Amino acid sequence: MRLRIDLSYDGGDFRGWATQPGLRTVQGTLEAALATVLRLPSVPVVCAGRTDTGVHARGQVVHLDLPDEAYDERLLRRLNGILPPDVRVRRAAPAAAGFDARFSAVWRRYAYRVADLAELADPLTRGHVLWWPRPLDVEAMAAASAPLVGLQDFAAFCKRREGATTIRTLLDLTWTRDDRGLAVATVRADAFCHHMVRSLVGCLLAVGEGRRATSWPAEILAAAERDPSVAVVPAHGLTLEEVGYPDDADGLLAQAGRARARREEP
Repeated sequence: MRLRIDLSYDGGDFRGWATQPGLRTVQGTLEAALATVLRLPSVPVVCAGRTDTGVHARGQVVHLDLPDEAYDERLLRRLNGILPPDVRVRRAAPAAAGFDARFSAVWRRYAYRVADLAELADPLTRGHVLWWPRPLDVEAMAAASAPLVGLQDFAAFCKRREGATTIRTLLDLTWTRDDRGLAVATVRADAFCHHMVRSLVGCLLAVGEGRRATSWPAEILAAAERDPSVAVVPAHGLTLEEVGYPDDADGLLAQAGRARARREEP
């Protein structure tokens, strides 16, 4: 049977999602707990999106396959009983037919939080919010974000990987102030390439503090190659908030087929 697990974690003390020998990772920690609870030698999981070292998640999703007889309805409670406090499972149940945590996902939504005024720099949230030394013009960053939305080649904002495409569909990129006054970037796309969100945020912060014109991010995008003047902001301000999936089995299967196809520019 296939299980779906929804979980949250504080990425501050993890070396990212993916298992690495000798290092503490979210995947390694979760798989070890699953193997213990289910009494299996190994329980490999597949996630919706790998997070880098220091990146947090409120809405990560994984799936795993196991023999029917191994499933225990007490799985959620038992997992949370042995997982460390920086990882919590919020849901653990049989997956819908056709579900694949990675390939069935229609979109992933991230948030990046910035405190740009002294009174917003709360030491209690320092592990999840970037402290920025200069005030930011959120309206200017929002205006600069608009031309980046759509099906584009984000090579200028990605760390290239051999044989991997940098074409993505950016569905939303907005900047607002939350109830505390923090500047929050909400970024939603069908998928992301390595360092894409953190590079986009770094580019837009330069606009927000007035060092660059609102047209600059679109110019960087059009160049389709990495520009050393675009900063990659620190990981700790970034959180995977939610992953979206189709509502039914047909939609899940169809989306999985589309996601496996190589993206091309129109």
